[in-house]
Amino acid sequence: MTALRPHAEQLFAEELAALASVDDRPRPPGWRLSPQAVVTYLLGDDAKITPKYVGPRRLMEVAVATLATDRALLLLGVPGTAKTWVSEHLAAAISGDSTLLVQGTAGTPEEAIRYGWNYARLLAEGPSTAALVPSPVMRAMETGTIARVEELTRVPSDVQDTLITILSEKTLPVPELASEVQATKGFNIIATANDRDRGVNELSSALRRRFNTIVLPVPASADEEVDIVARRVAQLGRSLELPEVPPALEEIRRVVTVFRELRSGLTEDGRTKVKSPTGTLSTAEAISVVTNGWALAAHFGDGVLRPGDVAAGIVGAVIKDPSSDPVVWREYLETVVRERDGWTAFYRAARDA
Repeated sequence: MTALRPHAEQLFAEELAALASVDDRPRPPGWRLSPQAVVTYLLGDDAKITPKYVGPRRLMEVAVATLATDRALLLLGVPGTAKTWVSEHLAAAISGDSTLLVQGTAGTPEEAIRYGWNYARLLAEGPSTAALVPSPVMRAMETGTIARVEELTRVPSDVQDTLITILSEKTLPVPELASEVQATKGFNIIATANDRDRGVNELSSALRRRFNTIVLPVPASADEEVDIVARRVAQLGRSLELPEVPPALEEIRRVVTVFRELRSGLTEDGRTKVKSPTGTLSTAEAISVVTNGWALAAHFGDGVLRPGDVAAGIVGAVIKDPSSDPVVWREYLETVVRERDGWTAFYRAARDA
């Protein structure tokens, strides 16, 4: 069976192997690659290694250097700034395993970070090593690998604080067995968080001190964002085995332009202020809109990505609040899109959608 969405270490296994074969720099204990090779894996080398992250090199260098110390890494940013994507690829390059994952939600229990129990065995035998069910964090400690905690600020505060002893002492006590798990060299934690979602639980100062925080920015320029969207859409298209369509940079740039203008509240020429909708209009959403347009063009169109193929997706991305967002969108269409040269087909399709 072919996986719909292979893990990073599977999808880019050839690149990781190629880097490892020529990597003669010092590697921290437990690492598959040197810090320099990990950064090359993330940013690409203009040859055989494709970029996984498009952005400031220094940010990735600081992130990798952090993981080479005893400090954990917190990737912070608005939704859609590639926090999860970067954390997965960091774990894949460093440990060869990105699957030791805790998905943070409002209902995440303490057992998801520490350990749980096989209650059938617990009742039959009492507390024992065989009855203990290790969490992804415990498994990472035992194997000297990277554990990932997604959306840390969505985890209840008392559960968040179970990380404090793990990060400070590199030990996980198991009082029921009168024992503990000590972290093997190579262990660390990458957490991601954003402060835009409702229901966010602020990190305690004690926990925050145990992380080095890196803020991942939105793409600095339209060209950079177009490049990110084009690369990621191409990867998704291959993974989903969508029928080939001709390159569609014009439509990708159109989507990116709409998102950036509504996100910033200003047209790209700086002349007209526009209202912003309630949604974040992230790069990740732009990728989704273009990918959906590709599927429409391939299966229900003429095989060429056209304005009508992306219009409906953009409308769905922009209008999240049914009371206020339609007003913002209609005003943007009539005052900006309608007057823009070469955008007539998109204006009509978006208005009809």
